[in-house]
Parts: sequence; structure tokens; C-alpha cells
Amino acid sequence: MRSRFVPYSTTPGRLMAQLISDIVAVLWTAAWAFVGMAVHTAVSTIAEVGRQLEGGADGIAENLASAGDSADRIPLVGDTIAKPLTAASEAALDVAGAGHNLDTTAGWLAVVLAFAVATPPILALMMPWLFLRLRFFRRKWTAITMVATPAGEQLLALRALANRPLRKLGAVDLDPVGAWRSGNAATIRGLAALELRSAGIAPPRTWG
Repeated sequence: MRSRFVPYSTTPGRLMAQLISDIVAVLWTAAWAFVGMAVHTAVSTIAEVGRQLEGGADGIAENLASAGDSADRIPLVGDTIAKPLTAASEAALDVAGAGHNLDTTAGWLAVVLAFAVATPPILALMMPWLFLRLRFFRRKWTAITMVATPAGEQLLALRALANRPLRKLGAVDLDPVGAWRSGNAATIRGLAALELRSAGIAPPRTWG
């Protein structure tokens, strides 16, 4: 048996199933993460429009304000010419503020939508996967701990008598309960090996 710290089965069939489930979980997570990134990129284009609008409006406002200051120096009609330029500069600043708000809102919305799209399907698969993997790890840890105790084989054999199908018990011994009661070492070891395999653990090679 391998280390109890390795969260994988030591029986070929279950090990293959675990590896396949890991690959499926990784591919599923990667696929939905890609979808989330695509949503983020799509919504972020709106934020980019806001940034461009803000930058352009700021530039226009600056130019209009500069033109207003220059017009204000014109004798007699300077104030008359400067007022509409100043008003237009303030309007451009309002547009720049709207562009900034659009940039901020769209940027925040892009993150929220990306998580909203990608998280539910990822959790829908990963939570059961994680639950099953933790349950297997706990069962493997318990079985390996049991088999290392002096009466571990007898305890595993008893669990096999209580939990394994009758046909599998009969394959070990035609009278598995009687053999267990009489302390038949070969039957006890066979029943213990049956319980270990049900937990996805190959019996120690020393058992034969």
C-alpha cells in the first residue's frame, strides 16, 4: 500500500476513474474560466469606451478653457466671447465625468458578470468532486490505520462481513462467519483484503 497521505487509490480501476475525474474537473474549470474571461473582455470594451470618452472630453475641456482665457483678454468683446467657451468647457467636463462613471461601472460590472457566469457551473462540479475525494481520503486513511494495528485484520474482516455482498464473501470462504469466529487466518486475511479493495486500496504484497 502507498502512503496514507496520497489521495489516490492503489487499485487500477479506481485509480483510473480518479485520474479521469481529475482531468474532467480541470478541463471543466478551465473551460468555464475561459468563458468568464470572455465575458469580462466583452463587457470591458464598454469600459474602454468610457475611458476614451473621458480622455477626449478632458482634452476638449482643456482646449476650450484655454481658448476662453485667451478670448477674455480681447478688449471690449473678450468677456462676451469667453463666456460661451467657458460654458462649453464645463459641459465637456461633465461629459468627461460621465465617461469616468461609465468606465468605473463597466469595469466593476465586467468582474461581477465574469464571476456570475463562471462560478456556478464550476462549483456545481467541483463541490461533489471535492466531497467524494475527501470521503475517499478519509476512508483510505482509516483503513490503512486499521490494518497497521495488531487486530487490524480482524476488524477489517468484521467490517467486510457487515458491508460486503454475500457473493463476494462466499468467494473468500463458503462459511465466512464461521471461519472468522474460529480465527482462520487465511479467511480473515481474505476478508480484510476484500474490505481494503472496496476502499480502493490494494492489500499489502506480504499478504500474497
